[in-house]
Amino acid sequence: MKTLMYTIIKSETQYWEYCNKLSRMMERSDNKPDDLDEIELLTLLIEKWDDEHSTLNEVGPISLLHSLMQDHKLKAKDLVGILGVSKGLVSDILNYKKGLSKDIIRLLSSYFKVSQEAFNRPYKLKNPINAPEKAQVLLELKEAVETLNLVKEGKLKARPAKELLR
Repeated sequence: MKTLMYTIIKSETQYWEYCNKLSRMMERSDNKPDDLDEIELLTLLIEKWDDEHSTLNEVGPISLLHSLMQDHKLKAKDLVGILGVSKGLVSDILNYKKGLSKDIIRLLSSYFKVSQEAFNRPYKLKNPINAPEKAQVLLELKEAVETLNLVKEGKLKARPAKELLR
């Protein structure tokens, strides 16, 4: 068995050198068993560097998706086919109106060859409630609080829930 001449990656230059070497080896069709060991070692070293120097945690899932779409020259309509969902859902996801489901995260991860963790992180959705609906919810909440206060003060008798359901 031949001796492998690789060390733990300590610089970005070394990282790219190993990436290029691995890429060339993966493109070859005449790899021998020793070459497969070398491929496996390079992969481990590169993954270790990636894990320690990843910037994915700094980018939100939807920003990452937009970036990957740009890199792969994809449009929203392309995601419809990739994900097998409606164009309305894709639009809502890309515009921060709907969250990513587990199935969509799996499909994106598989398609773009990134870890599911890159997409499976919290991010803020735009509030879909428009002003009149929001005002109504706040009014109902205020009335409920006032009712609870009257019950606490003894001015109103609390009724069992089954009475309220009649």
